[in-house]
Amino acid sequence: MNPLWITQIMAVLRLEIRKTFLSKRGFWIYFLALMPVVMFVGKSIVDLELQRRPNFGEDTTVFATVFQLFYLRLAVFFGCVGIFINLFRGEVLDKSLHYYFLAPIRREVLLAGKFLAGLVATCIIFATSTMLQIAGLYWSEGWRVFSDYLLNGNGLSHIASYLGATVLACIGYGSIFLAAGIVFKNPLIPVGAILLWESINSFLPSLLQKISVIYYLKSLCPIQITPEAGTFFAILSINADPMPAYIAIPGVLLVASAVLVAASFQVRRMEINYATE
Repeated sequence: MNPLWITQIMAVLRLEIRKTFLSKRGFWIYFLALMPVVMFVGKSIVDLELQRRPNFGEDTTVFATVFQLFYLRLAVFFGCVGIFINLFRGEVLDKSLHYYFLAPIRREVLLAGKFLAGLVATCIIFATSTMLQIAGLYWSEGWRVFSDYLLNGNGLSHIASYLGATVLACIGYGSIFLAAGIVFKNPLIPVGAILLWESINSFLPSLLQKISVIYYLKSLCPIQITPEAGTFFAILSINADPMPAYIAIPGVLLVASAVLVAASFQVRRMEINYATE
């Protein structure tokens, strides 16, 4: 790659990182990321106060359920909506995108810098939240039980899988919503359509299930949730034909790359008319 492009990408990255973390539009994203942390810490506090002996296996299943049904599908999803769509659409609404377009920088380079800034922000926010959730949930178990889970059980591989799924969710959803912010003047319509498609993934035929991000994310989760009687929402987590990690990971990366390439062609033709926005 041209060294000048790398320098410009890093310059855009530094500018956008500051704006992304301190954006007034994005404070609700921190709330989304902290919700499960507060819930799991609260559970541990109640267990300690009541001197209730926690069930390690049950806690592990609860975490897997919350992670798949709430965290990936809602928290990370809408967090990526809030950050990645605003990378371009927010600049248009603020009437500031023309400053970038007037600068001597290729638009594809600008897109790459903005995408990396959004990716760094979402990965830091949601991967940190994932770690805090695990720490909060197993706090009441005690360090001896938790260290045994890490060293002698499947703890390290489970944590790596959850973190990997979180990062891949940021990459997959981030690329899609960045493109949506470029292509659509009202991105809420495609966001609603994507949310519906991801939500009904478990009910689709096998071939159509693979045309989604959540399918590959569910395949990476170390614990598959089985629907119990009376728990309708657990059906959403069913993955009858999970994809191996060595296919699921490159699959998401390839989809994200294809979307970003298509977005780079679109951003070249992008014209700004603040009067119509």
